[in-house]
Amino acid sequence: MKNVFQFLDLPRRLPRELPVKVRVLGWSEIYGHFQGNEAAEQAGRCIECGNPYCEWKCPVHNYIPNWLKLVEEGRLIEAAELAHQTNPLPEICGRVCPQDRLCEGDCTLNDGFGAVTIGAVEKYIVDEAFKQGWRPDLSGVVESGKRVAIVGAGPAGLSCADRLRRRGIAAHVFDRYEEIGGLLSFGIPAFKLEKEVVATRRKVLESMGVKFHLRTEVDRAKATELMRDFDAVFLGTGAYSSVDGRLPNQDVKGVYSALPFLVGNIRRVLGTAGPDDVLPELSGRRVVVLGGGDTAMDCVRSAIRLGAASVTCVYRRDEEDMPGSRREVNNARDEGVNFLFNRQPVAIEVDPSRSDRAAGVRLARTESGEPDAQGRRACRVLEGAETSLSADIVLMAFGFRASPEAWFDDYGLERDRSDLLQVGGRLPYQTSNPKVFAGGDNVRGADLVVTAVHDGREAGDAIARMLLADQQAA
Repeated sequence: MKNVFQFLDLPRRLPRELPVKVRVLGWSEIYGHFQGNEAAEQAGRCIECGNPYCEWKCPVHNYIPNWLKLVEEGRLIEAAELAHQTNPLPEICGRVCPQDRLCEGDCTLNDGFGAVTIGAVEKYIVDEAFKQGWRPDLSGVVESGKRVAIVGAGPAGLSCADRLRRRGIAAHVFDRYEEIGGLLSFGIPAFKLEKEVVATRRKVLESMGVKFHLRTEVDRAKATELMRDFDAVFLGTGAYSSVDGRLPNQDVKGVYSALPFLVGNIRRVLGTAGPDDVLPELSGRRVVVLGGGDTAMDCVRSAIRLGAASVTCVYRRDEEDMPGSRREVNNARDEGVNFLFNRQPVAIEVDPSRSDRAAGVRLARTESGEPDAQGRRACRVLEGAETSLSADIVLMAFGFRASPEAWFDDYGLERDRSDLLQVGGRLPYQTSNPKVFAGGDNVRGADLVVTAVHDGREAGDAIARMLLADQQAA
């Protein structure tokens, strides 16, 4: 019989972590991999509570206790099959999800005993199953003859493609980048998600019959072609427009937006950087990053690896109110990042001898006020409490907004004041144009990878219901 008190004898443990002095010298993932016996032991800590809070907290509602039990019993392939029932990209979510805020944060054992290491086990399941040659079995799928165009090869688009192929619908994915993944490939640094992981998922999807059309810009002419030639269209175009900090002097040299910096650096690491990529020299420089989300953490940790003399993260609220993952904040602090809380940037300061170059950031002190309707505390600027922080390089990571295409209006795609696509017509994730569905950040605003996966999955199922119902009716 299972020892339901195993969690008392066996403490929570993560896979081996690269020492800080080693990991900051390169771009490899900092967390290693469980061996089979280690994964089974950690999975066995699950007490199989009657109300699986972990499963409910997970945005895709993974069958977490069930696949933990399969891992404990050594039934790896069954665990991989079960993991894919709810999540088309489990090995990626196992790496980049903020488990501390989601499944592990709501684990019953997280109250003093140490949560089950759900994310590390999820990563182990799929990585090891792939190594053993497992691939999704579509041998029983009957091809419907229906075709769907997916605009955007990010997590929402990939998730949608997976679901469509499982229903016998041809999925053609179009993306402007040279590789699939969207921000999985070009926004998230390799120390969190090595790019070979995304490349493996591409091979898996291609083996399922997904067709990728990369380096393809979906402009007005291309959109006309897709709307004409395909039975439905899914838009997973993300949120790529940087929030404008509107700081005086933010256009001087030495000031960069976070996303172009991250994209350029990832291409630099991959050896594919081109003349148009943003590649500032950070070695020996004083770097200041403005913002407190996961993108800001990606910037500060990248700057450390690029040899910055000092890296400071400036956030206008206190640490408790930071939107970024606690794990990422702790990793950044371990790697030598300094944090300045309750500081509001009010201007970029320029070099007196060179008015076209940044020399620092002017900061105002803030204090937290009462919580708003969503429970987040207001941020008040204290008058007459300004200081200067010297900097050679300033990276602005204030977040991202949806990036609507010019042709959206051609097809009557309704948006709100924030330019987010409006969905929820007759079917889930259906836009105001019944032929067009959408999901991910272009519907929610900048959010998590796993919520984009959820939207793509649900939209794919909705598209399949629509197309296959039409086919049956015919």
